[in-house]
Amino acid sequence: MTMSRLLGGAALAALATATPALAQNAAPGETAAQTGTEQSAQDILVTGEIFFRNRTQDPNPVLSYDLEYFQRFEPVSVGEMLKRVPGVTFTSDVLEYDQVQFRGLPAGFTQVLINGRRVPGGEADGSFFVDRIPAELVERIEIVRSPRADQPSTGVAGTLNVVTKEAVAFEGGFVKGGALFNADGEVRPSAALAYSGHLGDRTDFWLALNYQERRNPKEKISYRFGGEPEQLDADEATYVADPEFDDLERQDDTRDGSDLSASAEISTEIGNGGRFRIGGLIVDTDRDERERSLTFEGDTLDFDEVELQHEDISQQTYAATFDGRLPLGNFELGVAGGWNAYRERTDVVVFVGDNEDDYEDVEIDEEESIAIDDDEYTGTLYGAWSNAAGLRIKAGVDFLSKHREGLNDGLLTSDAFTIEEERYDPYLRVTQEFGSEFTVDAGLRYEITRRDVIGTAASGSYDSEMLNPSLHLRYAPDSVNQFRASFARTVRRPNYDLISPYEQDETPGDDDLTIGNPNLRNEQAWGLDVGYERRLGTRGIVGVNLFYRDISDLIELVVTGANGPDGQSFTPRNIGDGETWGVEVDFSTPVQLFGFGQTGLFANYTYLDSTTIDPFTGEERRFNNQPHHIYNAGFIQNVAPAELSFGATISGRSEAFESNFDELVWLRYDPDLEAFVEKRFGNSFVLRFSVQNILNREKKEDFRKYDGDSLTEILENRAAGDLDEYEIEREESGQLFQVTLRAAF
Repeated sequence: MTMSRLLGGAALAALATATPALAQNAAPGETAAQTGTEQSAQDILVTGEIFFRNRTQDPNPVLSYDLEYFQRFEPVSVGEMLKRVPGVTFTSDVLEYDQVQFRGLPAGFTQVLINGRRVPGGEADGSFFVDRIPAELVERIEIVRSPRADQPSTGVAGTLNVVTKEAVAFEGGFVKGGALFNADGEVRPSAALAYSGHLGDRTDFWLALNYQERRNPKEKISYRFGGEPEQLDADEATYVADPEFDDLERQDDTRDGSDLSASAEISTEIGNGGRFRIGGLIVDTDRDERERSLTFEGDTLDFDEVELQHEDISQQTYAATFDGRLPLGNFELGVAGGWNAYRERTDVVVFVGDNEDDYEDVEIDEEESIAIDDDEYTGTLYGAWSNAAGLRIKAGVDFLSKHREGLNDGLLTSDAFTIEEERYDPYLRVTQEFGSEFTVDAGLRYEITRRDVIGTAASGSYDSEMLNPSLHLRYAPDSVNQFRASFARTVRRPNYDLISPYEQDETPGDDDLTIGNPNLRNEQAWGLDVGYERRLGTRGIVGVNLFYRDISDLIELVVTGANGPDGQSFTPRNIGDGETWGVEVDFSTPVQLFGFGQTGLFANYTYLDSTTIDPFTGEERRFNNQPHHIYNAGFIQNVAPAELSFGATISGRSEAFESNFDELVWLRYDPDLEAFVEKRFGNSFVLRFSVQNILNREKKEDFRKYDGDSLTEILENRAAGDLDEYEIEREESGQLFQVTLRAAF
């Protein structure tokens, strides 16, 4: 655990936040929640129909996927759903999908929204761990490649909008029971219950309860060398025999936890076409993480040390939200608000020992406790006017008030922080439709931020005001073809730890000191997206999108003076620039290959590239951990006479590179293959068996590490190629099997 963990806005914002979805207009392929029609539980859960990507009519580029697009592979969370979406990567451990990265950029460049509302992230960079959102509560996910004026401007790489189930679009109930089986034989249960119904003619309600346990037992091995080994991909005997070999470390890392969530919504009609909704959510997460590391030295692999780490994590999220809209002739009035609360208590203990005969004979080496209390109050007020000529003018303002307290208590030091933040974002959006063929959407969003950070030893303030324009063009000459062009300015706010004026010892080098800078500006980007979509038959779709981002004011560390006889003092400043570009292609369509049932084909591919200047070496390189290639392909096959379906999907990415001041990292993943088979029984039951990580994929990392007492000495050693250590690390987890039974009523 680090201090940046405390300063980040860790929270799972309101899954029940009932605000208008990002898509405005109904379109072929859209769900009931989008069009306002009601589906029964049997229609949603027990069906042989294959679902494909939706075709939307938004003026800005949006990819929309219903839950049913992913459901048959039984994703546990939104993170697992995103594996099948174009341009999405994770740099997590095997079988973990937490910090989502769009277009290969660092996680802080991706914005996560719940029902169109901002979601605070779990780290100092504002990124959000999407593996805490249960898939059972999701109606659909939307990938917003370029924002409109009435959407937050924070997504430089793009925006993920998670739309939760709505009472108005669902009738009936369902119950689910299941079990997850790890390859080592351990079993973890899951269960869900939900019901949606009516109270009279004008009121609908939704109730849901979800419980799931997850376990991920990983095995990791690291080979360390004093210089570069003769072979980089070899077996253990070859590594140990290498003349540069120093030691190896075997690590067992098991993450075991449970998530309990409950959500509710009540929605009622007001007047002629108006609606008012109230929703609530509770999520309770308990996770236990245990690591055991054994180190062996020399070519005889003599035992050196055992390290045991235990991390106990308890997280709770509470939310209460409302929204309403009231049509008044050609004018519409809208309002929304909510309270989101996040609580975390994490305890970490590290033990070390050197008794080869008793790995439990250890002593405490490190101890740390983290406490976080985070409360956010949000609000939206807007008015929209439209006429018969296709003109619509929308003006509004978004509000946010945040209070966060954090405590990091270690063996030797203790730090406490309080963050107060206010945001006021007025906007104006003008949309003109020229018939059904051509739409122009232009707008301005003025984002105002006022933030105070109070630390143990120092305090600071941060004020920011920025005008973000956007322009979107949509041309649909017929019902088959659709073209889009979008231009928008987006931002990334500075990390909380970088704007906090406290001193961080031994950063970046052992003798160095880093002091936060409360005057940091937002990183900003001018972006262009140009895309084309074509309908395939009545339900299929193929699309291609080209994007470009010109990013300025990147935050980097600069030297401000000396720190003692050997070290230097650093502070972050806006001195960097970068560019990224790429091509995104996706395809999904039904085909009739066999006489016994429909076949669904799915594929997507993304090419990525970028350039920026390394802040430490001055050399040109790509953004850290951005792969050149990301792909996913799969199929679903129905066997209609047997009421049976099966399918498989494979995904992967190319190698990525990361450059830090004291190390270079090469990251690779093996391909990920998963499959399912399901059997439907009548109109109410479906039994499904699925398996992830069939190929037992391996995560591979190679490190070139450099050492020195100061940044200057480290960079001198790096330039001279004077390695302190070369490390080869390999990790795997085994297959994960799942059995579920769903019943609709």
